[in-house]
Amino acid sequence: MIRAALEARCLAFLQQQLDDDPAHDLSHVKRVVNNTLYLTDIEAANESITLAAAWLHDCVPVPKDSPDRSRASRLAADAAVAFLAGTEFPQRWLEAVHHAIEAHSFSAGIDPRTLEARIVQDADRLEALGAIGIARCLMTGARMGTSLYAEDDPFCAGRAPDDRRYTLDHFYQKLFTLPDTMRTRAGRQEARRRVAYMQQFLEQLAGEIGADGGIGPATG
Repeated sequence: MIRAALEARCLAFLQQQLDDDPAHDLSHVKRVVNNTLYLTDIEAANESITLAAAWLHDCVPVPKDSPDRSRASRLAADAAVAFLAGTEFPQRWLEAVHHAIEAHSFSAGIDPRTLEARIVQDADRLEALGAIGIARCLMTGARMGTSLYAEDDPFCAGRAPDDRRYTLDHFYQKLFTLPDTMRTRAGRQEARRRVAYMQQFLEQLAGEIGADGGIGPATG
């Protein structure tokens, strides 16, 4: 199955599947696909597997605050393989696609066993970092109704982060830890570059809101 045909089939399928979550819409999928192609080329992985998994990794939408969130990637993997089985996609690669989709999720906590799964996981996690990561984090916080920051300690300088209450806390609770979880060298390098940009954003924000005491710790 050639790349153009695969992408066209996946696009038509996703247009029926995706909901109205702006942080997990079709533009998000396309950016993950671009990240995946970049990493696939550098790591010399199987593009058919990584491309199919990237296109379909979020094909079953599950809200961030849903009790089924930890099962989202498994649900997406099952739906993706069921869809691909009805196309000309090589059957011998379906298991690899299933694993790459199931293992991509942070919430699932599944160790990626293959190079292709490591690439898709890194590609999706890069979406949580940098300028696009900031935008998606703010959109998700607004959707969930959390406050932007804690007025007495906006940057977690003297308290444990709680991203169920404050959107910016998600930077400290999860996002700044992502570079150390990257499974490819290229993914790790890009993640560190994006985190550095996020720290610059927080420094600018600290000045604008008159916060003292710095912007707190960041890893990576």
